[in-house]
Amino acid sequence: MPLALLPLLMGLAYFAIGSASRWCTLTIAGLAMGMIIFTIASGMTIVFGLMDVLNFGQGIFITAGAYLSATIFVALSGYVVSPYLGDNLLVIALALIAATVGAAVAGLIFERLLVKPVYGDHLMQILLTTGGLIVGEEIIKIIWGVQQVSVTLPPFLSGAFAFGDVAVERYRAFAFLVGALVFAGQYFVFTQTKVGLLIRAGVHDREMVEALGYRVRRLFVATFVSGCALAGFGGVMWGLNQQTLVPQIGSQLGVLVFIVIIIGGLGSTGGALLGALLVGITTNYASFIEPKVACSRTSLSWRQFFCGAQTGCIRRVCDEHLH
Repeated sequence: MPLALLPLLMGLAYFAIGSASRWCTLTIAGLAMGMIIFTIASGMTIVFGLMDVLNFGQGIFITAGAYLSATIFVALSGYVVSPYLGDNLLVIALALIAATVGAAVAGLIFERLLVKPVYGDHLMQILLTTGGLIVGEEIIKIIWGVQQVSVTLPPFLSGAFAFGDVAVERYRAFAFLVGALVFAGQYFVFTQTKVGLLIRAGVHDREMVEALGYRVRRLFVATFVSGCALAGFGGVMWGLNQQTLVPQIGSQLGVLVFIVIIIGGLGSTGGALLGALLVGITTNYASFIEPKVACSRTSLSWRQFFCGAQTGCIRRVCDEHLH
């Protein structure tokens, strides 16, 4: 029944929108946005569901990943604007690696200093990780400043493919593919590998796994760090989608991620995917059907999120693609 929500929502939206081409454009864009959200949320759902850690500071790793990737893009600006596909892929790969590794290191420090002393105490976890988020944002401001940072899309990710009256932005197609690969990787690790088996077994019966000679504590630390690394990875994808970064981007997305993992269920990778896709397409449909709801007096980053592009609301974007 939960899986039926997605096609049901798409069907209802089709009648509300009234145009097959616009419906296809909005649906594809919404699914791609949902994949970006899933990439960010998957790390948090692992930490919440498997480790029972309420990490309200997860947003700082999203921000760190986005800003690290922006630094790589500035340092290798020649490769970013290069017309050659190989140069574009190289700079994106380096940005993803730098963001993932940087977020993982930051996550290890975060776990050692803030999370480790309060395992099992949810109230203290909320208080300390929220404080860590605030401090982290201030560190971001010290390093990169308080002004907005622009991110330039490489040529091969700019523009759109046209299939008749249906327009598919290149970056959204790329984001959908990346999100699908992240989901496949997580599913494989947790269901088909010994490490995934040990992590899941450690959640249900830690004493038995430790009695067999495995160090569950190290596995849990590695799980926490991998969740932070995924947040940094997702921060890169979100930064490329927004093309404008602010120090509060992580805390703003944190609210959205909480919605996704609550819909999907803590610790469920498949549930997080379904929740992210539902949020993504619902946002796009609502922005088109009732743009005033999405484009009223909101902050710049949220307006860009709801509108799906910096140039304006989805209704205007669809009209530009179709005409």
